[in-house]
Amino acid sequence: MKFDAHMKETVVLDPKNKTTRAIPSEIRKDPLTGRTSRICHFMKLKWEKPDFEKMTAGTEKICPFCPDKVLSITPYFTEDLIPEGRLISGDMVLFPNIAPYDSLGAVATFGSRHYIPMTEITPELIVKGFRLAFEFFKRVENLKHPESVYHIINWNYMPASGSSLIHPHLQVFSTSSAPNLMRQELEAAKKYYEANGTNFWDDLVKSEESEKKRFLGRTGRTAWLCSYAPIGVAGDVLAVVDGVNSTLGLTEKDLSDIAMGLTKTMAAYDRMGIYSFNMNFFTGAKDDDFTRFHLLFSPRTFFNQALGTPDVGALRNLFNETLCMAFPEDIRDMLAPDFVTVS
Repeated sequence: MKFDAHMKETVVLDPKNKTTRAIPSEIRKDPLTGRTSRICHFMKLKWEKPDFEKMTAGTEKICPFCPDKVLSITPYFTEDLIPEGRLISGDMVLFPNIAPYDSLGAVATFGSRHYIPMTEITPELIVKGFRLAFEFFKRVENLKHPESVYHIINWNYMPASGSSLIHPHLQVFSTSSAPNLMRQELEAAKKYYEANGTNFWDDLVKSEESEKKRFLGRTGRTAWLCSYAPIGVAGDVLAVVDGVNSTLGLTEKDLSDIAMGLTKTMAAYDRMGIYSFNMNFFTGAKDDDFTRFHLLFSPRTFFNQALGTPDVGALRNLFNETLCMAFPEDIRDMLAPDFVTVS
């Protein structure tokens, strides 16, 4: 496994005494796609949390996902897709997304509670949400729908992630059109398999687990590690499930193991003062033996919280060039204590 990096240095003069100061940076290449990520703009990974009571106060009054509104204002699926209109499990509801990413898009609420602090999201709650999403995926698959190729869950938690609502929810969709990065990974993984005769993701996990520089631990057959070339400014956590090519190949045990790892990750980032994240499923089609199901957890924050300055600027938004404000190996050391007891 090849991990390429180009180290650079900027030299500046101190305004008081004109002494020189060297500022390091590094450009890393993702070992699969070649996508570059800049390790730069170094700062202490510590943020001050906002007043959550003030942030969330009154938002439940206009929230469409709260129990007094969710069944009266959210739409129904057509009868040919979901005969009962919506999928309901306890106080969780899955219904059509009125701003869909694709022709088969849904939203799944995490229940009746309007605001759930990140550290109070339990593995059990995540599993219940995943189960509801999987019921939707299985319905689509059983219909042999032409969009039943890639089954994806997106999770935007809290406003810094891009979520327009406080109420926790998942965005769920089945599509025959793989999103950009997922498509690039699938194409590159297929080429890797054809050139090497092995699965890139299996080789990556083996290498990372052996070297331990970025490896965090395992929950069942799911391996957790910090991404070598991260997308997020505070790094990313990557989870790869052994032997699974696609979303529908995950077992109930896998979902529990994934949920456990996610809550470990949330707890670690919470200590940095980070309270928001994106989480995406990356999946192959069911016969794509050259890939492995994986998910990416990317913490979200602000460059300047007082001004509301987002952590995505022109470099990321227009060049699609990501930056991380610490070395992933150092971030791994900050996250690792939470994974010590994981097995």
